[in-house]
Amino acid sequence: MALSIREEFEKRERSFMSPFACPSSQSRGRSVPEKPCAVRTAFQLDRDRIVYCNAFRRLKHKTQVFLAPMIDDYRTRLTHTLEVAQIARAIARALYLNEDLTEAIALGHDLGHTPFGHSGEAVLKEIYSPDFTHSEQSIRVVEVLENGGQGLNLTHEVRDGILKHSKGYGKVLPDDPEELAATYEGRVVRVADFMAYLNHDLDDAVRSGVIREEQVPESCNRLLGKTHSERAATMIKDIISSSRAEDGVFRLRPSDEVRAAMLELREFMFENVYRSRRVQQDFEKSKKILTELYAYFLENENMLRQGLADLQMGGGNHTGSPRERLVCDFIASMTDRYAMNLYANLFFPSPFTQKVN
Repeated sequence: MALSIREEFEKRERSFMSPFACPSSQSRGRSVPEKPCAVRTAFQLDRDRIVYCNAFRRLKHKTQVFLAPMIDDYRTRLTHTLEVAQIARAIARALYLNEDLTEAIALGHDLGHTPFGHSGEAVLKEIYSPDFTHSEQSIRVVEVLENGGQGLNLTHEVRDGILKHSKGYGKVLPDDPEELAATYEGRVVRVADFMAYLNHDLDDAVRSGVIREEQVPESCNRLLGKTHSERAATMIKDIISSSRAEDGVFRLRPSDEVRAAMLELREFMFENVYRSRRVQQDFEKSKKILTELYAYFLENENMLRQGLADLQMGGGNHTGSPRERLVCDFIASMTDRYAMNLYANLFFPSPFTQKVN
């Protein structure tokens, strides 16, 4: 019996991939078993489900760093996601890992990100739960909220990589194995996410005037490069050349020199960009918007369920979730402009028009 296109592709994967890679045929499967696709592997199918979902499309109108950017060249959460996917695939290809698994994780890693970037996440930590994280919300998106409340039924490996992609101000690759993605593809995405935001956030910060190019530490310029292209190329080439198998374990890591420069650049970005006066002023604005929307929808259940239905989230019928959880889902799923327009409609007075006889 002839092999299907998918089976031929899985056979080809096994012939050239690193022993540390996760071939599609070795996936741990889905929560709800499905008949395999005749054409696409499990991870290719996951990638497509993510790209075609509502949450992915909404990323184009979600802030990366600067609130509701009006300049087209600024990154959004969607363009950030695409840059992460590009970097991650380049690394995975060079290391003979599974590119499709890597890309699926990268494309899905920020699906649960809030409006107004990390400002929105900080607000939901305050008003909903200190345990709220965008990575866990991304899992909730793909497991519960998407597809009219049915979820996307992604593979275990993709969900694991999405959950464990985030590092905040912690180690890029933590020492605790429990915090690491189960696959090396997931770990590559975690590193690529770090590389991507360091580079493009610096680029946008200079473009916006928040910092000047001459403020960037000279040691970072010398070791990483002075342009976005130079820095990205340095980081990607370095981790490819520095990562290797040792004693039966694959060590994914940059060189000590480049790692130190990346951490120095991150510290510079936190002090001069993410915690800058301008970004903090935007945080206060977004905090007011999201806090008042949260309180409003806690008190107006019918409006909440209508809003969830408008965002095609199953009208809030999520296995008996408490209202606070549903309001959090609604808020987190909003784009910047949706939140601002909704706030204006709910709390701004409507212009009075006189009836003409």
